[in-house]
Amino acid sequence: MRLDFDADAKFGAFALSMRFASDAGITALFGKSGAGKTSALNLIAGLARPDRGRIALGERVFCDTAAGTWLAPQRRRVGYVFQDARLFPHLSVRGNLLYGRCFAGRGARGPALESVVSLLALARLLQRRPRELSGGEKQRVAIGRALLADPRLLVMDEPLSSLDAAHKGEILHYIERLRDEVRVPIVYVSHSIDEVVRLADTLVVVSEGKAIASGDVTALAARLDLRPFLGRFEAGAVIEATVAEQDLAHGIARLRFDGGELYAPDVEALAGERLRVRIRARDVSLALSAPRDASFLNVLPGVVAAIGEAKGASVDVSVSLGRTLVVARITGKSVATLGLSPGKPVFALVKSVAIDRHSVGYA
Repeated sequence: MRLDFDADAKFGAFALSMRFASDAGITALFGKSGAGKTSALNLIAGLARPDRGRIALGERVFCDTAAGTWLAPQRRRVGYVFQDARLFPHLSVRGNLLYGRCFAGRGARGPALESVVSLLALARLLQRRPRELSGGEKQRVAIGRALLADPRLLVMDEPLSSLDAAHKGEILHYIERLRDEVRVPIVYVSHSIDEVVRLADTLVVVSEGKAIASGDVTALAARLDLRPFLGRFEAGAVIEATVAEQDLAHGIARLRFDGGELYAPDVEALAGERLRVRIRARDVSLALSAPRDASFLNVLPGVVAAIGEAKGASVDVSVSLGRTLVVARITGKSVATLGLSPGKPVFALVKSVAIDRHSVGYA
């Protein structure tokens, strides 16, 4: 279901003027704190009014200032998952979940309590109170409560920001299940590029209240001109691959993609399953010939696609591997020594151990 967002609004001294569109799956609004991501969510949910604009989900128009249309928040059927779970402390987990049903409306055909409990693995928690839950468990309950309201759209405002690394991984797994099994469109706000490339289908890059770019996450992640907005330290590319083989003896998987093969350790997926792999620019080296007697398992022939502007001593170089792009961060001296220019054949060298479990998610 297509979401169309076109709105101008002022929040004190902050001005938002944003336009984007997305289809089903997960749309990630990515940018620094204060960029306007949460403000956009509040406009979608009806918690704030635009000064001008139109916001619609499919044929359902949430607001249209030109036509004088305004749909109250409770009629939009937008489920909201906040940074903190905001559970009712006096209710059990079961009570908090069932509270979501109050907003489902008559004739709702949303998921049954039992299916939500199963999806989010909440069965053993039903009788507990929020004070007895971990941060990750609270967020799972908050997601379940939102689902039981039978939403047409789910918006999630940095739901992992208050969690430690272990609980972040736990919730990422359940959000992937939401994406793949429940199929409710999700707008997901984050300032973590790791989360975005693992989860999102569509990426909207937000800066100073504007959508700088929007489109397929794999295409945008490799664009050199978006480096200032995506974060130079964490910059890289995203590869969609299929598990070709699991080498159980060495604990490493062989992944096939359009442009070659990758070896990655500790991949928890079966042969034939599709994955999304993030390759950081700082983990890619370039060579004019394939190295001999080296430890690199990933030696990928390609062609230089573009060379970015130098930032200090380093330069980002985009390399085409078939129809797949990767980015290498090397020194300007290396660019000059290797004589790199667009169209020049090179080999991209990627350490297998640089592809950790945080870099791999289900496509």
